[in-house]
Amino acid sequence: MSRPLIPRRLAFTATASVGAFCLSVLPAAATATPAQIATSKANGVTYLKSLQSSDGSYAGAGLSNEWAFSALASAGTAAVDVTPGGDTTKNARSVYRTLLSTASWPSATPVVTDYERATLNSYAAGIDPARVSASRNLIGDIYSYWQKAEPGYFGPSANFNGTVFAALALGGARTQAGTQRIPKSLRDSLITRIRANQHNDGGWNYSKAEGDPGQLGSAGDVDMTGAAMAALCVSGVPNTYADIVQAKAFLKSKLVPGSGAFNAMFGVNTDSNGWAVSGLNACGINPQTGDFLTSAGKTPVDFLIAQQFNPGGGFKYLPGDTEPSAYASIDGLRAVAGGGFTAAPPVPATGGAPQWVARSTFASGTATELALTVDDGAGGLKVCSVAFTPTGTTTTLGAVLDSATTAATPSGCVSGVTPSSGTGTITALNGKSNSGSSTWKVSVDGSAFTGADRGKVINAGDTVALRWGA
Repeated sequence: MSRPLIPRRLAFTATASVGAFCLSVLPAAATATPAQIATSKANGVTYLKSLQSSDGSYAGAGLSNEWAFSALASAGTAAVDVTPGGDTTKNARSVYRTLLSTASWPSATPVVTDYERATLNSYAAGIDPARVSASRNLIGDIYSYWQKAEPGYFGPSANFNGTVFAALALGGARTQAGTQRIPKSLRDSLITRIRANQHNDGGWNYSKAEGDPGQLGSAGDVDMTGAAMAALCVSGVPNTYADIVQAKAFLKSKLVPGSGAFNAMFGVNTDSNGWAVSGLNACGINPQTGDFLTSAGKTPVDFLIAQQFNPGGGFKYLPGDTEPSAYASIDGLRAVAGGGFTAAPPVPATGGAPQWVARSTFASGTATELALTVDDGAGGLKVCSVAFTPTGTTTTLGAVLDSATTAATPSGCVSGVTPSSGTGTITALNGKSNSGSSTWKVSVDGSAFTGADRGKVINAGDTVALRWGA
């Protein structure tokens, strides 16, 4: 099974010279101190900055280092402040936004994880993922991979990590105001599927296990357990929930007392430990106390810091490696810095640079998309991306629903709406009519649900949710 998000198994060697980054390794110490963590963060940021290309990019064709944005944000560094040689016109955020706005991105044959990866990293870079450009809405892109035959899965269900990272992206990449942008019904659907795929040992793996006793009885993977834990927690599951408690026990069982490392499926390595620690971080579980302080006084954070070259700041993948790995450095820094799988963008140090960039209006005549959910109040949830070409800088709820009848992916999100034109209260949708206090209501970007009206103004990038009920 391929791992399209962070191909951690690759022995990727940074292009920077070994001499610059392999000077010395910090000795492992029981329970990393705040000073050690601060040094690790500062040196790690320095190394990740060295990965920036001369054109300002971190991402491009093939494998790339765009995950650096999630690590940099976790460590308190804004992507807009990262520039090659001080050239602010090539700052990392602007270059990444331009890439994501390109019609040919990500490829001719995209998969859902392309958009999930971009959502997590654009958010960390200070790019609203629903408003990347006049034509690019990454939330809408993810919605288009909803599996109608297996509600709750995004992308082929056999590739379970696509669903886990959908939860991470949709739940973790919040609005600019910091609120959940997707409705609870969608988060609950994702939670149900993630829970159903938890193995008997408390862990998860990259492939689907639901309904397969053999898979459920097989060994979980440290990496995916960290990701699945984080996915549940960013979707609203408390860390006292049984599934999280079982996952903690699974990770505890993988601890190596002498180093504090997790013994992963592919052995002790930085990437697996980074994912596990990020999962704990996302759930508000301290990776340096209680269950994660070994009998020898070591913790997973101790192990990660021991994997770091200093003062160069890069992390090695395997304990015996003599060169830093870009991916290991990203995973290691993000975890040591206390991050989950994304982080809100820091306030930039660059004068005049905003914390967020976003396309706030539609471009008349430019094809775009919006993310839409329709909840019938009886357990039927439809999720889709609606394609349309606006004729002004805003549109209306009626126009979005009209487009959804013929231009939704997946299809069938909306079969009919009453009234079918003009403005006014929506009295029926998909054959279900208002009844007493139970009526169709609408929410935008996680706002409170209010009466649905065809004339309601919808802006660029709005995540639209319709729900029938009181």
